[in-house]
Amino acid sequence: MNKYILKHLLALGMILFLSYSSFSQAKKPKIMVVPSDVWCSKNGYTMEFNNQGSIERFPDYRRAFQDNSDLLLVISKINELMADRGFPLENLESKLKTLQSESAEDAMLSSKSGSDASESPIDKLKKTAKADIWMQVTWTINQTGPKKSITFILQGLDAYSDKQIAGASGTGLPSFSAELPVLLEEAVLAHLDNFNAQLSKHFDDLFANGREVVLRIKKWDSYEGDLESEYDGEELGVIIENWISDNTVQNRFSTSDATENMMLFEQVRIPLYDASNRAVDTRKWAVGLQKMLRDKYNITAKLMTKGLGQASLVIGEK
Repeated sequence: MNKYILKHLLALGMILFLSYSSFSQAKKPKIMVVPSDVWCSKNGYTMEFNNQGSIERFPDYRRAFQDNSDLLLVISKINELMADRGFPLENLESKLKTLQSESAEDAMLSSKSGSDASESPIDKLKKTAKADIWMQVTWTINQTGPKKSITFILQGLDAYSDKQIAGASGTGLPSFSAELPVLLEEAVLAHLDNFNAQLSKHFDDLFANGREVVLRIKKWDSYEGDLESEYDGEELGVIIENWISDNTVQNRFSTSDATENMMLFEQVRIPLYDASNRAVDTRKWAVGLQKMLRDKYNITAKLMTKGLGQASLVIGEK
């Protein structure tokens, strides 16, 4: 073979190899499989939470794991199927144990924790798990004579925005098998690759356009000024808005509301990773604004977070 042609073939082969290696090593979303709210409610696994005087109901995952062996079988099977396709998984049962072992309910609600007092148990779990996507599963076993089948629903929810970004549902073929994992695998397999493609597409969008989060700006009554107070000839609200524009991906955000006492920013796209390739969550990103106000304008502000995707900055004191 001509040396010139061989040289170029080898070069092309190396390019293809490096391209494949880069693609295969690309980051994928971290996923945590959880039973859906509907499944938990239907099976009686719920708990009440007092949110500043308003009673709200949430899934009680811990009790569901303790009482229902089918849940463990279903989540284990889905974890196995997802792991076979290269998706990193966070284990719900392990994260619940971590949350319980910390045993710091009071500390979580203290002013120094940076957490909002109205933060729900699910918000705390999300912060502990730090998964990108919650994969909610619902299933029902159908029986016709000696045969059984399973009807399932999978929902991929962005853990930061709570928006559904992937979905699949279906009913498996009737089978004489009585084993739940086998029925589930037979029903899910035909839909799982398309479901994972939707997850990957969403994660590609996160890389290109950033995570979608919410930021609220408030002020303490003790603060002498307001968001219309001027610093170096610029209103404080404008200073904050300019910082957000400079620190979002492609300057993408929406100012949903703004008064002299509060501002609400939605569809705020923050970077997925920082310059050191470390994951950026809403709190870490908002700390930058908190530091800028302190260092440049000597303005103290308290940062509070709710779950992974919401932050509140209250100006005037900590």
